Amino acid sequence: MRAVPAPTNSIAARRVNDIVANLEPRLIEIRRHIHAHPEPAWSEHDTTAYVLQVLRDAGLDPRPLGLTGLVVNIGPDRRTKGHRRVGLRADLDALPLHETSGLPFASERDGYCHACGHDVHTTALVGAALALKELDDAGLLPIGVRCVFQPAEEVQPGGSSAAIDQGVLDGVDQIFALHCDPKVTVGHVGSRIGPITAASDTLTVKVTSEGGHTSRPHLTGDVVYALGQLATTLPAILGRRTDPRSGANLTWGAVSAGRAANAIPTSGTITGTIRCLDAREWRRLGRIMEDAIEHVVAPYGVETDVDYVRGIPPVVNDERAVRVVDAAAKDVIGPDAVELTEQSLGGEDFAWYLTRVPGALVRLGTRTPGGPAFDLHRGDIIFDEAAIGIGARLLARTALLAADGETDSLASASASPG
Repeated sequence: MRAVPAPTNSIAARRVNDIVANLEPRLIEIRRHIHAHPEPAWSEHDTTAYVLQVLRDAGLDPRPLGLTGLVVNIGPDRRTKGHRRVGLRADLDALPLHETSGLPFASERDGYCHACGHDVHTTALVGAALALKELDDAGLLPIGVRCVFQPAEEVQPGGSSAAIDQGVLDGVDQIFALHCDPKVTVGHVGSRIGPITAASDTLTVKVTSEGGHTSRPHLTGDVVYALGQLATTLPAILGRRTDPRSGANLTWGAVSAGRAANAIPTSGTITGTIRCLDAREWRRLGRIMEDAIEHVVAPYGVETDVDYVRGIPPVVNDERAVRVVDAAAKDVIGPDAVELTEQSLGGEDFAWYLTRVPGALVRLGTRTPGGPAFDLHRGDIIFDEAAIGIGARLLARTALLAADGETDSLASASASPG
């Protein structure tokens, strides 16, 4: 394997570290402001305005993406100069969850908090944008960069599809993103070639009948019994109708029917999520479930209304893109920074970008060394703020390495599929 050439401009690579080091106190202020003022999906108005102003104050020219979200271009324009363009993406929305972290900058909006780290993602991308702007001003940015601050990652349909419809991928050759991982120690990056997340769909079944007295169940359709059969039988059917290597999994989150012990209700619902590690098998799941539901309830004299909401496919990391971001991580953090990460059953709508252009999502370590390993979507979660500067350096350095176009020879054994 031939040696990897230095970045197109090694001076730029060194400058990134210095620029972000000077920016870090400001970046922590930005992150804490965003953290204290969380907004749910499609309502990130204040967050959008705040990030927009920060970028404009730095001399950039961001533009809104509809009512929330924004995008900004930095560096050469490929349409006029023939340069390549790389995309960097972050997400803006918070979760409808009460924060219990006790931090001095905890959420000021009761019932909402940044428990998935989107405030860290956004701030890291702001830091990368500011660093890349300084490089561009100095004539040291050899590639066009598009920074996408996307709304509504936490809901379906998510904001990535809307952003794509508004042209954020037009002219983009590759796209990269970070996602906080509170189980990975800060200063490390979890990486993987191929699928790194799962497909995620939502299934809701409403069951109806005429109802009746529990002493005469033979005279009506038993809604509750039918729901029980669906709850226990559908996951088993899924395991026999799909390739076991696909990891297809149905887990119910809510079931409701009736209020009285001696009355068979007229309706009830059951709802849950279906997750799958394989994109091809994922495309079959809706048809499999609808067919199975029909056969499971057929003996019980009830009717069903099936709402199968196709969510997102798995995030499938491109091998060349992974090699770029892995090399950037080793350069920014150190030779032992990259570790092989497992494929998660969680969903991430960054997947839709990767159905259009190659790219990669990696997991940014946010666990304080020796500290607790939180799980995402917990109200008490704490992200180590040292990850902010690391994320900014990593994104900016990834863009510079992508400019070289020498991804085939970048060594990344740690990201090989397990």
